[in-house]
Amino acid sequence: MAGSVFGRRFSVSTWGESHGKAIGAVVDGCPAGIFLDTDYIQNILDRRKPGVSPFATKRKEEDLVEILSGVFEGKTTGTPISMLIKNRDQRSEDYDKESYRPGHADYTYDIKYGFRDYRGAGRSSGRETAARVAGGAVAKKFLEVLGVQVKAYTYSISTVTIENPDFTITNHLNMPDEIAYQKAAKLAEDALQAGDSLGGEIMCEITNIPMGIGEPVFNKLEAIISQAVMSIGAVKGIAFGAGFDAAKMQGSTHNDIMFVEDGVVKKRSNNAGGVYGGISDGSPIVFKAAVKPTSSISKIQDTINNKHENIKFKIEGRHDPLIVPRAVVVVEAMAALSVADLILQGVSSNIEVVKRALL
Repeated sequence: MAGSVFGRRFSVSTWGESHGKAIGAVVDGCPAGIFLDTDYIQNILDRRKPGVSPFATKRKEEDLVEILSGVFEGKTTGTPISMLIKNRDQRSEDYDKESYRPGHADYTYDIKYGFRDYRGAGRSSGRETAARVAGGAVAKKFLEVLGVQVKAYTYSISTVTIENPDFTITNHLNMPDEIAYQKAAKLAEDALQAGDSLGGEIMCEITNIPMGIGEPVFNKLEAIISQAVMSIGAVKGIAFGAGFDAAKMQGSTHNDIMFVEDGVVKKRSNNAGGVYGGISDGSPIVFKAAVKPTSSISKIQDTINNKHENIKFKIEGRHDPLIVPRAVVVVEAMAALSVADLILQGVSSNIEVVKRALL
């Protein structure tokens, strides 16, 4: 299977299956000398840990991370950073090896490989994202040294959208608006009782990012972030700045008017989401990711089996009725990995930058 590696200069590869012995990540290209320990990575992993919310799967995984290489005496060594997360609460007997679950990769896996790991979808499981989060934690630590911050949060659940964000608010939906949270929680509870699921949107903001990050053709900043975020199994769309509303605007209203104040270049709006021509302009990178409703629901549905028979099917096992809150930290991870990689690529874009680094 190809495609388990993301990034060129700062890369992450993930490995393992949902019901295998363990999952993990290897980060390559992280510069030496960065303070990094298990506690930092664990704190970020705990934000997507299953079994801690009424709106999350009841699978109980501690997601305890072990750093196997690449860190010595609390600092990165510049060598590959290998991390291990053991699986401890699998129930493989909950899965039917013959039936194809609606909305899942079961059928396409069989078509492509002629074989599939039916236990929780194998590599296609959302469990794989724990390894991404571990890799993304390393990228976030690297970015913090540079003053770059990556923050994501729940923007909407189904038809409920935040209106007055307050980032001092914490709740199970990662929704920084108490009124919106109460409405969304009621919708989620109703969907759960009905054996159904909900989707939503995640907003991500990358602040203090330097100007000049990203390349103008295939490696545009928003193109790399889009690839990274769209590789998350539940994400079905991404939009930067004004997003799809840009299609309804005129150039005179969509253009971000620039001006100089006290010698500093500023903008009156950020409809471009902080990116011009694929290159960061120094303002916040802002994008939204659309997350589909969880495919694993307890309603009886029509599907087919591997004998190509039409059947009635009910998914067993433990699943998230709502993916969005736990996916917030996964979006952060993939955004951080994207920016970290492009920053290191950009070091060689200008001879003066190279001279400052080496002379």
